[in-house]
Amino acid sequence: MLKITILSAEQYDEIKNEFINSKAQTLQLEHSLVALSKWESIWCKPFLSKEPKTFEESVDYIRCMTVTQNIDPNIYNLISQSDILKVSNYIEAPMTATTFSKSENSRNREVITAEVIYYWMIALNIPFDCQKWHLNRLLTLINVCNLKNKPPKKMSKKALMSHNSALNEARRQALNTKG
Repeated sequence: MLKITILSAEQYDEIKNEFINSKAQTLQLEHSLVALSKWESIWCKPFLSKEPKTFEESVDYIRCMTVTQNIDPNIYNLISQSDILKVSNYIEAPMTATTFSKSENSRNREVITAEVIYYWMIALNIPFDCQKWHLNRLLTLINVCNLKNKPPKKMSKKALMSHNSALNEARRQALNTKG
């Protein structure tokens, strides 16, 4: 969980033609499948894409990430570029010690949306409580489950013949036979 503090400030509401005083507030943020799902339902596009987010989209994702209750909605107007950078660094953090080799980690070019991740959770029997985890940690768990569920690679004919030959030789020596 990331905490960012938005300092108090005076804002001007051009629609109501009045000043608004916003008190300093600390936002507790969680980059989770729940937040991703909320954001995608608003913007109707995948969050996990190479396409850069606009400032407005980034602020809106912070709104979706917020787990603190009773936040003044005007506080989101005071989010700075440095706050977005902090959140961005938090989103990119792996949140786990697990690593994968490049061949294990290479994903096909499938567009990953919240529904795809929910499908993976269902297919791998991952409990829905995990939807509140940091998203990178959840994706790592999905990747681990996929790797552990893969059948072992088949040996090539040459490797199989070599393996069987070594077994036969060991048996000959154990039983003192010539073949």
